[in-house]
Amino acid sequence: MPRIAGRNFLFVPGPTNVPDRVLRAMMVAMEDHRSSKFPELSRSVLSDLKKVFKTTEGQAFIFPSSGTGAWEAALTNTLSPGDKVLASRFGQFSHLWVDMAQRLGYDVEILEVEWGEGVPLDRVEEALRADKQHKIKAVLACHNETATGVTSDIAGVRRVMDAARHPAMLFVDAVSSLASIDFRMDEWQVDIGITGSQKGLMLPAGLGIVCASKKALAAMQTAKSKRCYFDLNDMIKANATGYFPYTPALAMLYGLRESLNTIFEEGLDNILSRHHYLAEGVRAAVMKGWGLKLCAKEPKWYSDTVSAIMVPEGINGAQVIDVAFKRYNLALGAGLSKVAGKLFRIGHLGDLNELMLMGAIAGAEMAMLDVGVKVKPGSGVGAASDYWRNNDPVSKKKADKEAVYATGPTF
Repeated sequence: MPRIAGRNFLFVPGPTNVPDRVLRAMMVAMEDHRSSKFPELSRSVLSDLKKVFKTTEGQAFIFPSSGTGAWEAALTNTLSPGDKVLASRFGQFSHLWVDMAQRLGYDVEILEVEWGEGVPLDRVEEALRADKQHKIKAVLACHNETATGVTSDIAGVRRVMDAARHPAMLFVDAVSSLASIDFRMDEWQVDIGITGSQKGLMLPAGLGIVCASKKALAAMQTAKSKRCYFDLNDMIKANATGYFPYTPALAMLYGLRESLNTIFEEGLDNILSRHHYLAEGVRAAVMKGWGLKLCAKEPKWYSDTVSAIMVPEGINGAQVIDVAFKRYNLALGAGLSKVAGKLFRIGHLGDLNELMLMGAIAGAEMAMLDVGVKVKPGSGVGAASDYWRNNDPVSKKKADKEAVYATGPTF
């Protein structure tokens, strides 16, 4: 098949589009990561990551890995073999974290939840209240389940943990939510927050990031799980001097520095508002325009970073994805495990705006028509356009627009 001209439209929920300025920042000559200059870079990114996690008390750690490595670091640094953990399973990624915990030798109490829902707060509280001997050492919660487009209420998890007066630690997978959906480590008393570089941080895959509370760091002193590469004690000793215990991903760190700059320039709260605004436009396209349903069962579960769109009976979602890629150069997310073939996903996080999403909506619509989904041509784009034209991500933007119309643009 001949190469399709133009740029590939990447709308999977990760990896996301990398801003050009971040790509340029990564194009650096290799340097000595043991030099006296290197700590300027390492200390700046480790310090500024805490601002994105919204913590003053926590400590950030960067591993050359994926978010999966950060999962493992969270578990092995704070738990001992046989320790009991409580986890909700409601999608492929919450399942994989459960699977890892089991394979590492922990006793996992699993709350099975219908795919399309999130962490069941009442059942978490019930399980914690029933644990009179406080055998549960940690609660694992997936903030944003990428496979189903579901966001869970982490503040609510903290509320029920406190209501049960249970001392378990709270571990949160924020891989597809950090810097895109509101995350408040200190306020919600999250003990370990986990993310990866390829989502809201707008970098290539390759960095697994952990942010640990004082309580989690204290738990390391008695944790007996074997660890080496992911040992936070080694990181703490090396990071204190501005270095890493092994070779860091140098170009990625320069990219992270620039990515953090872009985040702070736009403003984290503005970024969260933009993501909600863009997601609402996609949801308008799906439900008002196409008349289709999301995998997320209720509005309280809707994700602002990814929409999992159910295809009609008799249609294979994988065909929509294949046609979109081969014919229109559009990359959409696939249905995974239990929802394979039942849906396709549009990722809407990171470095993007309305017109970029218009391309994804239009391409998905054409691909659906090509495989026999009966949607009205232009309906998705029209519904998204109506929403975006009549709303703003930040209220101040409207005021600025009105001022321009009143006085004319300034060049």
